[in-house]
Amino acid sequence: MNTGPIPVVEFARACDCHMHIYDSRYPVAPGATLRPADASVDDYRRVQPVLGTQRVIVVTPSTYGNDNASTTDAVAALGQCARGVAVVVADVTDDELARLHRAGIRGIRLNLTLPAPVSLDELPTLAARIGAYGWHVELNLPPEWLPDAAGMLAALSVPMVFNHYGHLSLGKPQAESGFRVIADLVSAGKAWVKLSGPYIESLEGAPHYGDMQPLAARYLTLAPERMLWGSDWPHPSAQARGGQPVDDAAVLRTFLNWCGSSDTAQQVLVRNPKSLYGFEDVVPA
Repeated sequence: MNTGPIPVVEFARACDCHMHIYDSRYPVAPGATLRPADASVDDYRRVQPVLGTQRVIVVTPSTYGNDNASTTDAVAALGQCARGVAVVVADVTDDELARLHRAGIRGIRLNLTLPAPVSLDELPTLAARIGAYGWHVELNLPPEWLPDAAGMLAALSVPMVFNHYGHLSLGKPQAESGFRVIADLVSAGKAWVKLSGPYIESLEGAPHYGDMQPLAARYLTLAPERMLWGSDWPHPSAQARGGQPVDDAAVLRTFLNWCGSSDTAQQVLVRNPKSLYGFEDVVPA
């Protein structure tokens, strides 16, 4: 008799497009503000059967600055079903970029909601360099920056991915102007959006994060072929606020309900990650 967990999704090749590894064996960057408890590859492997995902994108967290060892080691351990998003400095060497590509990195992250090793002004030059590898840039930007940055972002030579619904603060005036910038970039085929971490901006909170549903619907109606989903495991922002533990399965079920159809859910969880991250079209073992 099968006594294992019942997966939330049953799509072959479903991908969790945003999670982090934390391990006290890796040095914490000076000044890092997020310092969650250890969350290992083995810990995450116990989450995957519950979610029903097989593919995963490991993202270097702010905790480690531009040290990507936690990410590349995790990608190596997780194998062909994993890719990574790294953090680099503006003058990163060509040799380092090549090494990261061989290690499974497919994008770089600018988390400008916290002190970061790269400024927004340095992004165009860095984007031109990573374009040779077919990478994208993942953006955590304060939404009030978006109108002023719109022209520069539209001119970038690589795709961009907005984290966590674009960090649009519900009910605040800058949310609508920020949405319009993101929507224009998405409509132009320049951008993707990770519909991840609804608890970050939700005022309603668990279990359903209902105040985030209208924003999710706007994105999914705008361009389902440009949307991604991520668990944000192990939920460092929620940990930092001292809230209740996040129920990964419940959050994913809520998101699937927001998708409205199996085809839209499969688009977001399977087809879109395959396109963006360059997964081979094979069913993970």
